[in-house]
Formats: sequence, C-alpha cells, structure tokens
Amino acid sequence: MRRQSLMSFSLFFFLLCTKTLGQSPAAAPVKAPPAAPAQTPAAQVATSPGPVDIIKILQKAGHFTVFVRLMQATTEDIELNKEINTTNNGITIFAPSDNAFSSLKAGFLNSLSDEDKTELVKFHVLPAFIASSQFQTVSNPVRTQAGTGPRVTLNVTTTGNFVNISTGLTNTSLSSTVYTDSQLAIYQVDKVLFPLDIFTPKPPAPAPAPVMERPKKAAPDVESPTAAKDISGALTVVVHNNAVLLAISMVAAMFP
Repeated sequence: MRRQSLMSFSLFFFLLCTKTLGQSPAAAPVKAPPAAPAQTPAAQVATSPGPVDIIKILQKAGHFTVFVRLMQATTEDIELNKEINTTNNGITIFAPSDNAFSSLKAGFLNSLSDEDKTELVKFHVLPAFIASSQFQTVSNPVRTQAGTGPRVTLNVTTTGNFVNISTGLTNTSLSSTVYTDSQLAIYQVDKVLFPLDIFTPKPPAPAPAPVMERPKKAAPDVESPTAAKDISGALTVVVHNNAVLLAISMVAAMFP
C-alpha cells in the first residue's frame, strides 16, 4: 500500500514537471517606439515639369495676400512668369509677409503712385537665382530689378545661417524659404524693403549749364547809294570863267 502510494506520487510529480517544461516562457512586453518630433513644413519644391506660376506659389503658402495683390495691380506677376517660363534667366524674390504690410501706416500703399508701386515690387526681385547657400558669396550692392545706383541700393550680409538685408531704410533678415527649384527662389521677409528712391526726397535736378552764344558776325557795311551831285552849274561857271580869261588874254595881245 505504501509502495503504491509512492508510485502514484512519483507519476504525479513526473507529469507536473513535463507540463511545466513544455510551456514557453512568457513574452516580454514590447514598448511602443517614441513618437517622431513634429517637423517644420519644408519649402515647396517643384516635383513635375510645367509652367511656374508665382502667384499660385505665394497663394499656396497662405500669408502673402497683400504682396500678391500688389504684384497683380502692377502686372509684375505677368512679366515675372513670362521671364521664368520662356528664358533661362533665374529669379530670386524677397516676399514680404502680410504681417510685414500690417505694420505699415494705414493707407500707405494707396498713397503711392502707380510708378512707385511698380518700383517697390521690382525692388524685391533679383534678376538671378540665388540659393540659400550662395548668399555668403554675393557681391554688394546687390542688383535688383528696380535698377542700379545709390538710391536703389540693397546689401546682403550673412552671420552664420542668418541672411541679413539692408536698404538704408530697412534692416531685416530672411525668415524662411517659401519655394525653390533650379531657376526660382522665393524667401520670406518680415519687413517691406524700402528703397531710398521712393521714400526720401529726391535731390534737386542740376541747373542747366549756361549756353554760350556764338558771337554774331558783323553785318557788312552797305552804304545807301548817294545821289550824284549836280555839278553842271559849277562846270558852266568854270568854262565861262575860262572863256572870259581867254578873251582878256587875246585882247591884251592885240593891244600891247
């Protein structure tokens, strides 16, 4: 009886160990990977060939409404789109944000003439493609589509990764890249770039040089014809006197 109980216990212990060893170890809990940090939206990049529309690019960016209206009012958008799509010329645009315009005095743009509005837009456009990494090598003053000269001067300097812009009236920096491809670059600026030519008094025009008059030639002396003097009477007297003298001489000879 005791031996039978011992055998039963041994069998029970064997079955218990077999069941325990046959089980797989519990899987370790799997931790979820940490969430990726939020990233700043990258600049728009052309992904397919086709005509470039600068207005659509700025409208897609969403905060250049005033600059878009200004470009359309001056028809500069048409000229720029034509140039970028029909030539190999590169273009760089410094686009002021809506916040840049909202900081200006009310009615500022309406106070400008059509000519000044056109010049203001052109002052924000460089007639060359400049990638963000190329600003360190540009030569100052930088030429804009507003022309050249001390009254439309624009200078670019770099400090580390910052690109600073100075016009003599405005100091600001590039805040972001809006769009870039191999021919067009658009950068956001948070101030409107003021050229001296529009917003400072123009110097007075130089007085015209005195015109030296050529000396006039003296008119030739033209004497008015003088009427011939009538000397017939004098001749008659002379002849008459001579005749008298001759007659006297003859009489004296006849009567010595």
